[in-house]
Amino acid sequence: MVDKINTDIAIIGSGLAGLRAAIEAASIDSKIQVSVISKVHAMRSHSVAYAGGTGAVLYPDEGDSFDLHAFDTVKGSDYLADQDAVELFIRLAPLEILRLEHWGMPWSRRPDGRIDQRPFGGHSFDRACYASDKTGLHAMQTLYNTCLKYDNITFYHEWFASSILVEDNEFRGFTALEMKSGELYIFEAKAGILATGGAGRLYSFTTYGHSATAEGMSMAYRVGIPLKDMEFIQFHPTGLVPSGILISEAARGEGGYLRNTQGERFMSRYAPEKMELAPRDIVSRAMMREIIEGRGFKEPNGLDYVHLDLTHLGENIIDEKLTEIKMIAMKFAGINPVDEPVPVRPVAHYTMGGVHVDINGQTPVKGLWAAGEVNCVSIHGANRLGCNSTTDCLVYGYITGKNAAEYVLKKTSRNDIPYIQVEKEEKRIFDEILKGGFGDDPYLIRREMQNAMTQHAYVFRDGKGLEEGLRKIRELRKRFGTGNVNDKSREFNQNLINVLELDA
Repeated sequence: MVDKINTDIAIIGSGLAGLRAAIEAASIDSKIQVSVISKVHAMRSHSVAYAGGTGAVLYPDEGDSFDLHAFDTVKGSDYLADQDAVELFIRLAPLEILRLEHWGMPWSRRPDGRIDQRPFGGHSFDRACYASDKTGLHAMQTLYNTCLKYDNITFYHEWFASSILVEDNEFRGFTALEMKSGELYIFEAKAGILATGGAGRLYSFTTYGHSATAEGMSMAYRVGIPLKDMEFIQFHPTGLVPSGILISEAARGEGGYLRNTQGERFMSRYAPEKMELAPRDIVSRAMMREIIEGRGFKEPNGLDYVHLDLTHLGENIIDEKLTEIKMIAMKFAGINPVDEPVPVRPVAHYTMGGVHVDINGQTPVKGLWAAGEVNCVSIHGANRLGCNSTTDCLVYGYITGKNAAEYVLKKTSRNDIPYIQVEKEEKRIFDEILKGGFGDDPYLIRREMQNAMTQHAYVFRDGKGLEEGLRKIRELRKRFGTGNVNDKSREFNQNLINVLELDA
């Protein structure tokens, strides 16, 4: 018999969107019990890694406006964004900046003490609110510390959510594996929120943390919720070669140059007005064009690159505003950006597509919402502007937390748990995979999948390449079998977790 944990709102994911949703739901009524379920500790969430900033219109008296932010977002999306959702998003964005401010976020400041903002690609005004180049770390610390003030928020760190329980198109709860014991539990909840992030670990050259493996999308798809716009993957222009670690757009926002083998600032031929701060899709295509046409630098593993030149900024600016970028370049490439340029190439960075939701973050399943990168409203269309994603997480964390809490307060009773689904999930994990799993080495399968995606579904795509990639993915699916787990123990079985992630 699978043990059951009762709660009012169950949130899967403890990044920006998950924590913001938890705070909003818990603050509406202290009687609402909120459970945050995460396979890593909140401060190990991938959200900690973002450096550049969070976009919002703060100073309309200086010429910026909601209309301009909305236009930049829609234009950057290749005019495929949902414009009603964009309007809601940009109007709520400044309120989220101020909420973080009130909760203790150490925003970087102007000389007069007001929150500073810096330029980001595709934006017509400086809109990126930042905290040096550690914005994500400080935002997550602020949100996590705020969560700890609420007695009605409970964290379940190192739990792996495996399925959504749905009956009669109504959310009933989640199943989740406690990694410490290896036991499966039911989270019986009146409402649920998915906040599990994107699908960038499909690629070998990616900025995503190892925990961002998109099982939220997979769980939703398995219960019949559509995924949309999944072809739209953003490739950030500046992934550090060869590791793929992000060199934040803050580096170009502060004045960094992109140069080819001839020392030319080649963006003058692709986007002469915006230069290095053109939208990311334009910059990434320009970089790959330079590399394909032979003006890139050669790398032994085939990851040819161009240079990101910060040397003209000087040591003082780099040490004050780009400290983490300097540390990353020195630690992972052995390069001091004060003295020499940094090798970069486009890297898988963001999933514009995701779980289908309406403007309020509601999925087609009653009582289930999705927030942050896992959802698709769509605010970002075919291409997201820099610093809009973290704002999206905060805004839709707020919206979904509020709506879920209001839904719970109106709900007078719990629904019955569909135990047939629980038994099916228990059998899948323990009998079919852990005990009876068969197939090729899952680590090899994962690596081949990532290489196939990077080779055939990268910045430039064509029909022949996509067909070859699809054939490879289908072959890997057959070789995967039911999942080969060599470690048959239950406690902290990372081999099992890896197979469950890959199965997703």
